Amino acid sequence: MAKIAYILLCHKDPDAIIDQARRLTAAGDFISIHFDARAERGDFEQISSELAGNPNVVFADRRIRCGWGEWSLVQATLHAVQAAERAFPRATHFYMLSGDCMAIKTAQYAHHFLDTQDVDYIESFDFFQSNWIKTGMKEDRLIFRHFFNERKHKALFYASVDLQRRLGLQRSIPDDLQIQIGSQWWCLRRRTIEAILTFVKDRPDVMRFFRTTWIPDETFFQTLVRHLVPETEIEARTLTFLMFSDYGMPVTFYNDQYDLLLGQDFLFARKISPEARDLKARLGDLYASRDVEFQIGNEGRNLFGFLTGRGRVGRRFSQRAWETGSTLGRERELMIVVCKKWHVAKRLIERIRAVTALPAVEYLFNEENTPLPDLGGIQTSLEKRTRHRRTLTRLLFGAFGTDRLIMCMDPSGIELIRDFHDDRSRTRILELSCVFSDEYLIGHAERVGLLGQSSNAGARARLLPTIRNDIDYESDRLRDAGFSSYALMSEQFTPAQNAKALQDFLSVPHETAAEIVAMDHLFSD
Repeated sequence: MAKIAYILLCHKDPDAIIDQARRLTAAGDFISIHFDARAERGDFEQISSELAGNPNVVFADRRIRCGWGEWSLVQATLHAVQAAERAFPRATHFYMLSGDCMAIKTAQYAHHFLDTQDVDYIESFDFFQSNWIKTGMKEDRLIFRHFFNERKHKALFYASVDLQRRLGLQRSIPDDLQIQIGSQWWCLRRRTIEAILTFVKDRPDVMRFFRTTWIPDETFFQTLVRHLVPETEIEARTLTFLMFSDYGMPVTFYNDQYDLLLGQDFLFARKISPEARDLKARLGDLYASRDVEFQIGNEGRNLFGFLTGRGRVGRRFSQRAWETGSTLGRERELMIVVCKKWHVAKRLIERIRAVTALPAVEYLFNEENTPLPDLGGIQTSLEKRTRHRRTLTRLLFGAFGTDRLIMCMDPSGIELIRDFHDDRSRTRILELSCVFSDEYLIGHAERVGLLGQSSNAGARARLLPTIRNDIDYESDRLRDAGFSSYALMSEQFTPAQNAKALQDFLSVPHETAAEIVAMDHLFSD
């Protein structure tokens, strides 16, 4: 059975570290602690004194002063790993943690999880080909030597890089290494750790190279694992659940997120708020528990994106350079059917096509597989369609040989709708208002990843009002936008009322509109 040696890098909160060590070792696992040399000596003495009698606890042979982005973080990790590898011969896995991490599964679950696959868990993506680095320097992290900390000595940091660049002091990456990048929160098998420690002794050239790279904790272990371990034995993911905001800051978890954390397909989570005492207490009791069943929904990241996105409703897509002067044409008419239930809108436009022969396209800005004619490649991805929306639509008018075109859009795309409305062409809007049952909303949440199929009833009950309010809000925004040609069909209207709205939208005789809305089950699920 798996036995885990936890590698804990920490620098504060000695009471929490002591509690964490006791919890993890009480379940039969091990822990190796590196406590930052910058921290208060009294804090370290408290930790070492309180844990002195625990045979499953060991401390790194040497404490060093750690700085974000520096080699010191890798060196501290190596000290703790070396101590654990010597002290715990029965450890089968080595799991990297910080003081802000807590278990979100039991030891029983974690051991079984690691026993099921003989692999290393580490994010390791090609440094140059992947899009893992979102902002800041990329290649310069490696090809220049970094002697200053960017956060503490910003001016010196960038002056040093600039001087090396002007003097042509770029260096080569070791020939036999393919640099990888990923999260520093890994879980590696014992034989992988042993191979890394041997490599560290045998390759001083590689050690010299990484010592002066920038943020090496995101590249060192990631690169060595790929170099030493067959690809089939690497699972390129972390087992620690963590999220980042749009600004690159770690998301912090609080008391009301216990159920959400347990539903994620991870073993640990970071960061847990220091103020989340109830959450920490409940998670603290969890690790040693037995026979706990976990319903894995794994909706955390999608749910975070959905909920935080609700606060950004004031944004507007500014006009891109390629859009300047671009128009669909004054003589053209774009008719947009807006509906949250996509199948209802598709059902309606299929009927419209059959009765009127008007060309129509479905949710082209929402669904990658929407049938579209070949438009020279501009239609091949949602990103391209959205970025070049006016050009795309102008090409669609031409491809269909028409001056009147219908398209479906989701009400969340209000800015796209506004952009088309502001064009010189004539734009008409038809909203289809539907009734949403709780069952439908739950299914919708599962389809878009806000809930997992095994999410518990409490999570569903808490999320439903938020989704319902969001749908109502999107509809209110559409009706309050002041569009000059807006019509409304509703599941709660009479056929005559809906026929009148469709007549105004399509500019067709009343009899034609009535024939269309007479279709069976237009609004049914």
